[in-house]
Amino acid sequence: MRPIANTRMAAGIPTGRLAVWWVVASEIVIFGGLLASYIMHRIAHPEWGDQAANTNVWLGGFNTFVLLTSSLTAVLSHKAATAGNGPKAARLLYATCLGAVIFVCVKAFEWTTEISHGYTITSSTFWSFYYTAAGLHALHVIAGAIIMLLVAETAKKNLELHRVELIGIYWHFVDIVWIFLFPLLYIAK
Repeated sequence: MRPIANTRMAAGIPTGRLAVWWVVASEIVIFGGLLASYIMHRIAHPEWGDQAANTNVWLGGFNTFVLLTSSLTAVLSHKAATAGNGPKAARLLYATCLGAVIFVCVKAFEWTTEISHGYTITSSTFWSFYYTAAGLHALHVIAGAIIMLLVAETAKKNLELHRVELIGIYWHFVDIVWIFLFPLLYIAK
């Protein structure tokens, strides 16, 4: 017997997929508000460019590469799940999680370096926004990786393969948020 999340539909969309899109929509409101507030403050405070110059563009760029690569493995995992190959989908989800771990480790190194140079969350409004936005994003990366590990555990048994698509939708959202954060926090001087 298939779980109800696989069989029920709302407006022609499986309920699991609809639920993930509702989560993504609510997250767009959260990140959208944060980014809009940041942009408005940034326009009003050109001196933030001098502070943003202290971010490590190379580490931010490397993390962008890591997340984009992890999106590729998420797509390939969905392809494997669609083909009914749960073990392959699970291996690709583990690779995606490895990308999440690398991202968080690089972010931890980056923050440790910045804090050791005196750039803390209380240093200025720029750094408050920086740590808040990047920290909220890092929490979403961690949450996504944890959920992905749970999905991978069932996928490797060829169970609940529809969940691979659902975590993939969420993961792509996390990547897209970073695509906005990286230029705003690191490149726009």
